[in-house]
Amino acid sequence: MDKLVKDALVLTAITLIAGVCLGGVYEITKDPIAKAQESATQESYKAVFADAASFEDLEGFDADAATKIAADAGYTDDDITNCVVAKDDAGQAIGYVITITSHAGYGGDITFSMGVTNDGTLNGYSITDISETAGLGMKAKEDGFMSQFAGIPAQILEVTKSGKTADTEIEAISGATITSKAVTYGVDAGLTYYNSLVGGASNE
Repeated sequence: MDKLVKDALVLTAITLIAGVCLGGVYEITKDPIAKAQESATQESYKAVFADAASFEDLEGFDADAATKIAADAGYTDDDITNCVVAKDDAGQAIGYVITITSHAGYGGDITFSMGVTNDGTLNGYSITDISETAGLGMKAKEDGFMSQFAGIPAQILEVTKSGKTADTEIEAISGATITSKAVTYGVDAGLTYYNSLVGGASNE
């Protein structure tokens, strides 16, 4: 019995010490992790709005309400998780950066930020989290695919596998149609929310 009590006390002590150590590690690392995440977020904003001097949270933004707007338009695989206003040196709003998480990726969720100017131009997107197949779906992070989304009218897009013939068409990544659709329809979800902000742009 004494041995059982002793063993129990030893295990309890080990558990307590491990808990204290883990808590200490968390306290030490949480700030650097938060700073790294914020830095990655700001980099993604600048990637789609290089001319912006600052980014400010959209007043009254509600992620659930924004996601519902996209879902009501048929984009049920996408969450609108954030929206900020891009501003110039004079503090004037020049557009929006919308962050979307698509749940339709081949390898899991895909999170990215996309920029749309006040005059209705899509500035492209920047991925912050993706777990697609190397050499296939991961090409969604490469210029060959990403460049199709930059400098075009903010209109609803469609994926094609037979060659891009219009600004509203996105040529799918060969062998990665699922990823291509996840990103494209995620952008469409963001555009749907953008349209609700500016009063409804053309979807034609």
